[in-house]
Amino acid sequence: MNEALPNIDLEHLDLPGLDKLNLPSDPAHKPRILLLYGSNRERSFSRLLSQEAARLLEAMGCETRTFDPAGLPLPDDAPEAHPKVKELRELVIWSEGQVWCSPERHGAMSAVFKAQIDWVPLSMGAIRPTQGKTLALMQVCGGSQSFNAVNQMRVLGRWMRMVTIPNQSSVPKAFLEFDDAGRMKPSAYYDRVVDVMEELVKFTLLVRGRGGYLVDRYSERKESAQALSARVNQRSL
Repeated sequence: MNEALPNIDLEHLDLPGLDKLNLPSDPAHKPRILLLYGSNRERSFSRLLSQEAARLLEAMGCETRTFDPAGLPLPDDAPEAHPKVKELRELVIWSEGQVWCSPERHGAMSAVFKAQIDWVPLSMGAIRPTQGKTLALMQVCGGSQSFNAVNQMRVLGRWMRMVTIPNQSSVPKAFLEFDDAGRMKPSAYYDRVVDVMEELVKFTLLVRGRGGYLVDRYSERKESAQALSARVNQRSL
């Protein structure tokens, strides 16, 4: 192999195999799913959709926690010790999978949602808080169906090194899809939410406990921990 791949450092090359994906035992606890939504309105449809998702996930055997973004400061406008920032980061580390749900505003995810992601660093010392976690994406629309927000969030999920599932949900005219009690009405859109949560649970069961191996990289194994931390943190930015 050395002759065929003269530029490879064999000491750090991994040869993937099914045996490396087997764990002595899968985690015994329920899958841990964190839900993030993107509006502070009193009647927030992204929050209502997240609540529907949480009910489904719990019925499928998961433990869920939802972060309330109210009171979260703008990125870099408060110290990292701010209580809401600490709460968010602790929940991200706790989670094995996540659901992101944002309203679409001006053809993009909301500022409330993006601020939450911007408070989650790519690296916290030697810990990558999102790496190898599963991710499901949803959005609510005020008008006709669009996929701008979920498409943007998919890019973010990749950047945060998350295992983003293929399925996704976009609910058009969300103000018509929820009753006065805040429950989502039966519809094809509701059925799609069920599909997405089923898929998230399946991927989470497959990935959890294996995420570190699945996203492990040859180039980073070659780097020293000190050099990697300096490059990723980019404290001067």
